[in-house]
Amino acid sequence: MHRDSRAAGRAAGRAADRARAGGGLRARLRRDRTMLLLVLPGFLYFVVFHYVPLLGNVIVFKDYQPYLGFKGSPWVGFGNFSVFTQPDFYRALLNTLKFAVLQLVLFFPAPLGLALLLNSILSPKIRRFVQSVVYLPHFIGWVILISISQQLIGGTGLLPQLLGEVGLPRVDLMTSPGFFPWLVTLQLIWKDAGWGTIIYLAALLNIDTEHYEAAAIDGADRWRRLWHVTLPGIVPVTLLLLILNLGSILSVGFEQILLQRDAVGADAGEVLDTYVYFHGVLDGQWGPAAAVGLVKGVIGLVLILGANKLAHRFGHEGIYSR
Repeated sequence: MHRDSRAAGRAAGRAADRARAGGGLRARLRRDRTMLLLVLPGFLYFVVFHYVPLLGNVIVFKDYQPYLGFKGSPWVGFGNFSVFTQPDFYRALLNTLKFAVLQLVLFFPAPLGLALLLNSILSPKIRRFVQSVVYLPHFIGWVILISISQQLIGGTGLLPQLLGEVGLPRVDLMTSPGFFPWLVTLQLIWKDAGWGTIIYLAALLNIDTEHYEAAAIDGADRWRRLWHVTLPGIVPVTLLLLILNLGSILSVGFEQILLQRDAVGADAGEVLDTYVYFHGVLDGQWGPAAAVGLVKGVIGLVLILGANKLAHRFGHEGIYSR
């Protein structure tokens, strides 16, 4: 009898807990309904355009035929992964890694350096003017920017003409396969380095000015204040952007490279993005192209998780907390 009463008491307690939890959830939903409605469009956007398309990765394991659809196309197991044994794929992979390393070494630190220079300008008017000037290339399309590059360093551009006038051989940097990775990286810096300073400038504004004043009182000169106050203050943001960049390191600029690929040839200009376009979309090899895209995504995810774990090991937050 006593045992039955204790069991009944525990059951009543669990029922009360479930009732409180349910009531608490409903109360929180009622309390936050305005914010939830504001979040709903963004949530639906990610579900419809980013998560639902993930189901299309099923064609990686199928001999996908558009007229048969997802259900009608026959399964081929891991047959589409044979694309990774093709010489063309390794050529595209090697070029992609070459572009990725150059962009990581040259392009990634460019916005940080530019933000530090802008932050060192004391006159607010001059700083705002320079900021506006360096932001503008971000709004220029790749077609226009590449046309400007052609006018500057192309075969009949300004640079070859100047070289010819001083008796030096004319060079066409727009069609030079060896210079192409550097050309792509420099164009990317030109277009987006200024735009990338926005986040760094916001991080610099959040550094407490009392730190600078204390460092100045202790006798720290400009460089020591930069090293001991400014750089530590933007380390979290820099790590965050670095980790996010690692996630898309194998996406090195489809439109920019596609527009210039024919000028330098496939040996120098083929990257994974253009490989997927030519072999997947134009040649109708949907399964192998999807396999390349899937592996790209997996590598990006592994790099993000690995870099985030490394950041945690060194005491930083990374892109999410432990």
